[in-house]
Amino acid sequence: MELAEKIRKKAEEYREYTVGNLSDIVKIPSVTCNEKKVIEKIKTMLKEARFDEVRVDGLGNLIGRIGKGRKILAFDAHIDTVAHGDKLQWENDPFSGEVKDGWVFGLGSADQKGGAAAMITSGRILKELSYKGDFSLYFTFTVMEEDCDGLCWKYLIEEEKLVPDMAVSTEPSNLKITRGHRGRMEMDVHFKGRSAHGSAPERGDNAIYKAADAALKIKNLNERLKSDDFLGKGSIAVTSISSEGVSLCAIPDRSSFHLDRRLTWGETKESAMGEISRLLGKEVEIEIPQFNSRSYTGLLYPQEMYFPTWKIPEDHPLVHAGDETFSLLFGEKAIVDRWTFSTNGVAICGRHRIPTIGFGPGEEKYAHAPNEKIQIEHLEKASAFYALLPFILERK
Repeated sequence: MELAEKIRKKAEEYREYTVGNLSDIVKIPSVTCNEKKVIEKIKTMLKEARFDEVRVDGLGNLIGRIGKGRKILAFDAHIDTVAHGDKLQWENDPFSGEVKDGWVFGLGSADQKGGAAAMITSGRILKELSYKGDFSLYFTFTVMEEDCDGLCWKYLIEEEKLVPDMAVSTEPSNLKITRGHRGRMEMDVHFKGRSAHGSAPERGDNAIYKAADAALKIKNLNERLKSDDFLGKGSIAVTSISSEGVSLCAIPDRSSFHLDRRLTWGETKESAMGEISRLLGKEVEIEIPQFNSRSYTGLLYPQEMYFPTWKIPEDHPLVHAGDETFSLLFGEKAIVDRWTFSTNGVAICGRHRIPTIGFGPGEEKYAHAPNEKIQIEHLEKASAFYALLPFILERK
C-alpha cells in the first residue's frame, strides 16, 4: 500500500523530531496534579505542528484536533507521572531526558510520555498529508491518571461532551495491540473493638487482632477468586493497616486496612463488596474511598475509587483495523494481548462502553521503576501506526 509506505518513511524522517520532543517533556516534572508546565510545553508543540484546534479544558486536559469528519477517533496519552522515589536507585537524573544507544531515559519516558511524543508526530504527519477523512481526530494529553485512572476521561465525556466513536490508548504495550485489562477498586475495611488498659488486655477487645485475623482470611480469599481466559485471575491484597486507641498503653478500639482489588471479567463493585461482607461478617464497615484531589487548574472533581473491567472482542473491527495497520507498515502480523496494569480505558470502555484498543511504545516493566527508558524504534513505529490507522478504519 503506497500510503502506508509514505507514512512509514515520514515517521522515519521525523525520528529525531519525536525523540527531541520526548526528551524535552521528560525534563519537565509532572507528578499528578502538577502537570501545568508540561501541558503548556505540549500545547506549544501542537500549535507548531499546525493542529486544527488546540485547547485546555477545565480539568487541565490538553485537547488537539485534526480534521472535521462526522465520526470521532481519539488517541489518548496521560502526561502525569508518579514520583521518582529513591534517587540513589537511578543511574542518571530522573529528569535527564538523555538519549543514548537507541533509548530515551527518564521518569515518564515509557509511562507514558513516549506515547504522547508519538501522537504529536502522527499529528504532524496527518497535517502534511492534508487529512480530510471521515474522522475528527482528537489527541488528548490527559492529567491525574496515576492517582485516579479514567477520571480525566470521565470529565471529557460527561462534562466536555467529547464522546468518541472509538479510542486508542497509547500506554506502553511493547507495540502489541491490547484489547482490555482487569478493572480495579479500593476498599477501606473498619473494625471496632473495646478499649482497656494495656496491663489487662483480657478486659478489652483488640481491634488490631480483629483486623489481623481478617487479613489472613483475605490472603486465602485471593487464591479462590475467579479467572477469565483472556484477562486472567482477579486478585485482592491488604496494602495498608492502621489503628487508633486512647493511648499506647491501651488496647486499640479501632483498626482499619486498605484493600487493592483487581477485578476480572464478570466481577463488579457490588460482587466484590459482597464477598468481603460475607467473609468478614456484618460487624465490619466496608467503604470505597473517594478521590478528592484538586487538579492543577484548581478544579475539584471527586470520584469513588472504582474502575470497571473492560475488554472488546478479538474480532472487533477496531482490533482488525489495528492488525491491518500494523501488517501494512511492518510486514508482519500484530500480537493481540492485554495489559496487566490499569489505564484510562476503565472510563472510555469500562464505564462508557466506547470501543477501545491499546497500542503504545515502550514496555510495561519500565513503568514506575527506577531507570525508566523507552526504545526509540518504538517511538518511530507508534508514530506511523497512529497516522495510518484512521485511513484503515475508513475502509471498514
